[in-house]
Amino acid sequence: MDKKVRIRRLKTGVPGLDQLLGGGLPEFSFNLIAGTPGSGKTTLAHQIMFSLATPNNRALFFTVLGEPALKMLRYQQQFPFFDIDKVNESIRYVNLSADLLEGHFSRVMSRIAEEVKDYAPSLVFVDSFRSVVQAGKQKEQGASELQGFVQRLGMQMTSWQATTFLVGEYLTPELESSAVFTVADGILWLSQNLHRNSMVRKIQVVKMRGQAQAPGLHTFRVGNDGIRVFPRAMVKDSTGAELTTKASIEESRVPMGIPGLDDMLGGGLPVGYSLLVVGPSGCGKTILTTEFLAEGARRGEPGVIAAFEKSPSQLLGNKKLHSLVQAGQVGVIDTRSLDLSIDETLHDLIEMITRMKAKRVVIDSLSGFELALAPEFSEDFRGSLYRMVAELTGMGVTVLMTSELEDRYTDLRFSPYGSAFLADAIIVQRYIEIAGQFKRAISVVKVRGSQHSKDIRSFDITDDGIVLGETLSEYAGIMTGQPMITPSPEQPGDGRR
Repeated sequence: MDKKVRIRRLKTGVPGLDQLLGGGLPEFSFNLIAGTPGSGKTTLAHQIMFSLATPNNRALFFTVLGEPALKMLRYQQQFPFFDIDKVNESIRYVNLSADLLEGHFSRVMSRIAEEVKDYAPSLVFVDSFRSVVQAGKQKEQGASELQGFVQRLGMQMTSWQATTFLVGEYLTPELESSAVFTVADGILWLSQNLHRNSMVRKIQVVKMRGQAQAPGLHTFRVGNDGIRVFPRAMVKDSTGAELTTKASIEESRVPMGIPGLDDMLGGGLPVGYSLLVVGPSGCGKTILTTEFLAEGARRGEPGVIAAFEKSPSQLLGNKKLHSLVQAGQVGVIDTRSLDLSIDETLHDLIEMITRMKAKRVVIDSLSGFELALAPEFSEDFRGSLYRMVAELTGMGVTVLMTSELEDRYTDLRFSPYGSAFLADAIIVQRYIEIAGQFKRAISVVKVRGSQHSKDIRSFDITDDGIVLGETLSEYAGIMTGQPMITPSPEQPGDGRR
């Protein structure tokens, strides 16, 4: 017989937040929503409150010395989660500023207790609690009295048969000294930082008793719909059943849509692999990705493309890709907004992959992706990209990424970021000089766990797409950084200088 107490988890109504919390907020928990000014604390509290409040689960919202209730409501009404019909029916606002200004902490405590007893709410919010602390300091009340008030209020809120929230501005050092942080069951920490003219907002679940929460800092945005959280991609432990699934996936292959390229890859690209296509500007990387998506469409495998170097209109200037998008076989992620985070992009990708049941994903290109990121995220681009690719391939999706690479004859590289290790397969495209003309060459550098061709082959870009040519065996030195010359009757040789 199971004698464990089951705690119901309340859905917050904030996209992405329940995932951080480990499924939702524990019912009857005492929570602290803390952070810097302007970070979105009051908006988060209202979004949670309007999502949970019903006639049978009423909410009581106390305002202290923060902004007046009417001013606060004026701005909160701009969000779609705000339901005016719930105000006074399921939600009640109480302003405590007069009690605090005229009296002492004890009067504020009594007023809160009376209102809770009379209204019998299921949800209680006090905003902004730090204002009480600051008012006490301004009146030079003793530190012991202030500390005692904080502790009594916290203990009292934990005793109510309600899910309770204190909302306020706190500085990081107070995490170690404030009694309220000790008695709280859950702590949500919000912050915003200006980084090279980019505003970045982060949320952290510092504490959530009785359940496993997602660790670390996670990006969130305050948009027209309210707050949306983008959980940070985490690399899962691939053990047990997951290993079996991965092994079965790798047995099948994904055709690339370019005659001859599948043979170079050893029979096609294994399903669930990540492929990195690198090369200089104009060498045909985007055309290769288009053929990859078109082949998927022919086989009933929808695709998704996130293009960072072109706007949607520029991207759809490609007639073949435009027709695929019009037919609903390929979805396009709009990546033109500034200050992106990898977690936000991953969220949009997963959302579209799930909706379209996509099997193929293209990221074109990593170079443009890095430029589109807010500076704070681009600093950890390598690690964040690793987590994103692991998340996508873990879904069984085959990922093709392109990367701009300066064509150097004296330096053989496969990635400008040192991130080639994250790809399961690598294809290199580059220019070579033959008989006084630039030609394009392609080679497969690696296919993890599989045999592949070591040939370097020429290719042309025609109206029908990419057409592979002959193996350039007589010019084997081109990939080792040795310049090329063309043999002539007057100077016989093997093409090397």
